[in-house]
Amino acid sequence: MTAGVTERSGVAGRITTPPSERFASARISAIEPGRRCAYLPAMTDTPQTPPIAAQRPHQTVHHNRTLSDPWAWLRDPGYPDVSDPDVLAYLKAENAWFDAHMAARKGQVDALFEEMKARIKEDDRSVPQKDGAYVYWSTFEKGEQYRRHWRRKVGAAEDGSADELIVDEPALAAGKDYFRLGGVAISNDDRLLAYAIDDNGSERYTVRIKEIATGETLPDVIPDVLSALVWTSDDTGIVYAPANAQWRTDCAKLHRLGTDAADDIELYHEADEGFRVSVGLTSAENWIVIATGDHVTSEVRLVPADDPTAPALLVSARVDEREYDVDEHEGWLYIRTNDTHPNFRLARARIETPDQWEDVLPASDQFYLTDVSLFKRFYVTEGRENGLDQIEIRDYATNTAKRLDFPEASYVAGLDDNPEYDVTKLRISYESMVSPETIFDYTLADGHREVLKVQEIPSGFDPALYATARLLIPARDGTPIPVSILHRRDFPMDGSRPLYLYGYGAYGIAIDPGFGTTRLSLVDRGFAFAIAHIRGGDDLGQQWYKDGKLEKRTNTFNDFVDVAKGLIAQGYTSAGKIATSGGSAGGELMGAIVNSNPELWGAVVAHVPFVDVLNTMLDETLPLTPGEWPEWGNPIEDAAAYDLIASYSPYDNVRAQAYPPMLVTAGLNDPRVTYWEPAKWVARLRATKTDDNTLLLKTNMEAGHGGKSGRWESLRETAEEFAFILWQLDVEG
Repeated sequence: MTAGVTERSGVAGRITTPPSERFASARISAIEPGRRCAYLPAMTDTPQTPPIAAQRPHQTVHHNRTLSDPWAWLRDPGYPDVSDPDVLAYLKAENAWFDAHMAARKGQVDALFEEMKARIKEDDRSVPQKDGAYVYWSTFEKGEQYRRHWRRKVGAAEDGSADELIVDEPALAAGKDYFRLGGVAISNDDRLLAYAIDDNGSERYTVRIKEIATGETLPDVIPDVLSALVWTSDDTGIVYAPANAQWRTDCAKLHRLGTDAADDIELYHEADEGFRVSVGLTSAENWIVIATGDHVTSEVRLVPADDPTAPALLVSARVDEREYDVDEHEGWLYIRTNDTHPNFRLARARIETPDQWEDVLPASDQFYLTDVSLFKRFYVTEGRENGLDQIEIRDYATNTAKRLDFPEASYVAGLDDNPEYDVTKLRISYESMVSPETIFDYTLADGHREVLKVQEIPSGFDPALYATARLLIPARDGTPIPVSILHRRDFPMDGSRPLYLYGYGAYGIAIDPGFGTTRLSLVDRGFAFAIAHIRGGDDLGQQWYKDGKLEKRTNTFNDFVDVAKGLIAQGYTSAGKIATSGGSAGGELMGAIVNSNPELWGAVVAHVPFVDVLNTMLDETLPLTPGEWPEWGNPIEDAAAYDLIASYSPYDNVRAQAYPPMLVTAGLNDPRVTYWEPAKWVARLRATKTDDNTLLLKTNMEAGHGGKSGRWESLRETAEEFAFILWQLDVEG
């Protein structure tokens, strides 16, 4: 029941803020004045030596501690405009070094790409879903990178004659190096469509509005949007949250159709620079939700959907380290909150007395309540018990639960696209590490399950060839760490085979043991594929998250290392045969574990890695820093936080030792983990490490945090990663 997730849109049912995993961005102190030059090798078509970034003295003092940062100059002072010739020369030199090394693997990259592509149904179609007077779906066409979104009236012919194309992503992306569709919302009268696009990876979305019947685009342009889009009841306006100069959503605004966006009405402004504002709509679509919060504290206001400029109803004033979200049903507010227990409870209050909460479902030590979805005649709770997804259907009168059962011991299950309020069926998705995604409708009256779609693997997939298990491996403090693992049934447990180990461990984000087609390219070459459900995520509940943050942050890194050692002890692999990967905060994990235990890893891939943690948290001017202090600590004000972060920050703890082969990626337009973090890290590694193992940095010069945007471009980057791993582990094929 994340406040504001229920928007009326048949394109995606529930449309939320454009992808934002709450990853940290980077900070750097001001660059010292001086001569702007860098030593780089001569640029040739085939560079013979790696780029060497110059070291320029740069020091800052905090709490009587001196922090040296000789590669601080790699942050362009004009960022987000990156035009400094020295900076660009270095990034281009690293890209040339990457290209030179991967050129010899082009055949393997191409083969992996085609192999992975063959597992994807190119001309795919989502399961149509009814929303009001229309049925909505999306399609991929053969060869295309992006989707088209469609609708037709309920009851109309299904031969294509009544189909309406409402969003044509291939047309919108034409001629662009990067394209991503953000928030989409259809007006209540089904006439207008608002959509947001990002064409450079900066996550500053531009909103346009078009008339669906004619395709005419209205003159309205709303720039720099980073939120969902919510129509007012009368379809005369849209409520949204813009990004300010620091990429922070600090307000909610109302745009009236036909007016200049500069004149948009501010409905709410958040004074705390660490809080972010989001918007949404209650399930019954009668209230617009304006939510604000950081990682540990939240506050929600409601405004009437038919009169958004009316005085806002504050549900309950913020209380430090209390999170809550809100929905409404027939005059009752339903509130999911962690005020009494980290695993959350469900409470309710009359809308006349919104801060007087009474228990509906008390919190539980065993059950982690992750979401609540309200419908007209029932509601659904989702959560995890022993780390496994649970879906329960409940009536409002008694709150009695009917739990859905699933056939496998380890799986991923949850509500799929359910845009309507008054329904007799629920759409649900299910998958596991050996079961492709299945979409089915669950009939409430009799529990009948109608399978609507099973993910098709065109090149073939036989689940009988594979085995999966859920292991518990003790960390050094005795805590059992869950591990999900997949391998061929003929996999020998003698330590001879390589293993791919994935982890994240931050922000309370669980890594689910779901199905993936790309990983089969490793598993079919003899790898075991494992996910370490380490502390810092919420895989086992909110306390699992809390046990991997702030002063307990090093639990995350230790868990991952101990899982690797445990898998070695059980015969899954051997030291030096482990490939490992992580992105963003998971890239921080990669940086920490190569510093602490370089001997374990045979190949390490760090995508947009958050590795310059100390400098980042010391610079409050960077986009995400103030909102990140509850996650990492505030080293500006707290010397203990400074010392803790300094003790593990990957960039600051690079030392003279042998490091494993590494592939590092960055995005020039990334507002979350800014490009200079991986660039500085690689520069320090080159200057410090004692080995001659491969170290590559690839910067996407036209992309942001998520890498290339098209499905085939993104897939090719995965093929590059896997080719690097196979090369470094000397695996044939």
